[in-house]
Amino acid sequence: MSAKLDWSGAVDIASAFRDGRASAVEIVDVDTGTRVLGTGETGEIRARGPQIMRGYRNLPKETAEALRDGWLYTGDIGEFDADGYLYLVDRAKDMIIRGGENVYPREVEEYLYTHPSVLDVQVIGVPSEKYGEEVMAWIRFRPGVTATEEELIAFCRGQIATYKIPRYWKTVTEFPTTVTGKIQKFKMRERAIAELGLERAARQSTA
Repeated sequence: MSAKLDWSGAVDIASAFRDGRASAVEIVDVDTGTRVLGTGETGEIRARGPQIMRGYRNLPKETAEALRDGWLYTGDIGEFDADGYLYLVDRAKDMIIRGGENVYPREVEEYLYTHPSVLDVQVIGVPSEKYGEEVMAWIRFRPGVTATEEELIAFCRGQIATYKIPRYWKTVTEFPTTVTGKIQKFKMRERAIAELGLERAARQSTA
């Protein structure tokens, strides 16, 4: 199976599945996982066909969550463009839902990377009693430079949707990672809840 990639890393699905076998890739709504979305609409990627796995070894719960009605729900968020290219947007588990609006951390991160003082950034969702979740950005600045919270908010205003602008900001020198260097966003969330005093909101969101 071959896939054609353009400069942005998008996959030409028509090319990727041009092997004569019955295969399909769709974008579906995140809430139900059953409503197929159209061109330019963002949702979860699901796929089916003879190439798809039969399940996770000795993990029945995880298999049942990923394989439903013959479809593999990938956990990836993406969208098709008018030419049939599939763009990966984010991971479904990282998506933030603020007041009913979906916020994809990668989109906010990519914009903040364009700030001249920002070296690295990670965006997470933290619990909110009012909105369900709020957006929070952890930022590593370039050596010798910095930016205030007000400056960063002003940088975002008018460039990304208001509900996507981080409510909380944290300056760090490093992010919590695994031994292999993978960033652990769940640990960032746990630390943020404790530091911001959001335990009540966290209990409410899991009730």
